[in-house]
Amino acid sequence: MKSILTDKWVLITGASSGFGAAAAIEFARRGARLLLGARRVDRLAALAEQASKEGSPQAVFHFLDVASTPSVNEYVEWVRSVTPRLDVLVNNAGGALGLDPVAEGKDSDWETMFQTNVLGVLRMVRAALSLMLPYPGGIIINIGSVAGRTAYEGGAAYCAAKAGELQITRALRLELCGTGLRVATIDPGMAETEFSLVRFKGDAKRAAQVYEGVQPLRAEDVAEAIVWVAERPPHVCIDEMVIKCTDQAAVYKVHRRTKG
Repeated sequence: MKSILTDKWVLITGASSGFGAAAAIEFARRGARLLLGARRVDRLAALAEQASKEGSPQAVFHFLDVASTPSVNEYVEWVRSVTPRLDVLVNNAGGALGLDPVAEGKDSDWETMFQTNVLGVLRMVRAALSLMLPYPGGIIINIGSVAGRTAYEGGAAYCAAKAGELQITRALRLELCGTGLRVATIDPGMAETEFSLVRFKGDAKRAAQVYEGVQPLRAEDVAEAIVWVAERPPHVCIDEMVIKCTDQAAVYKVHRRTKG
């Protein structure tokens, strides 16, 4: 059956790994045309090739750093050279750095988290809206986190950043009401991607401990949710979706199986 996304233009930030890369493959399987952005261009090249094999009639990529306004503007100008329209914008770029209490926090970590998770979303929407407004039925999907809804020790800056993403989404929903554009946030819980490896700055052992005894979400699980939200008919908007693995009932309630 032909998907509503067939031949639609889908832009994904942070597409080089995790939810972004998995979503690219799911959109490709629906026959969508892909605009991929991230800092690791070598990974984007491999992903674009894979997406083409999975069914995307066009999968192209360009360097993108959402923490830089010039980079965002240059990226969107590149998009204009490829297509005059954009149907789906997935603001996926972001992530956490460190798990320090506020008293021991580092400016560089805080600034990176706000630049990517908060200002990056604002920059991308501001730059891309003119490609979406003439085509009602499109959707902006922001990738949030349960951290934006429940705070935890060591997560002050990240939780604040994701709470910012949530409020940006809600404000955009109000601002764009009547344009035919939809706005959604998808907020995952514990998911095993490169997230913890990045948070702990390459400490693989510490990253692995996060998921010990738990069957967490996979990138593919969240990607399926992203595509499902994008595939709803134009009169349907999934404003907010929280998705957690069965083992995680809440941020503080996680079932861990013991070995033996």
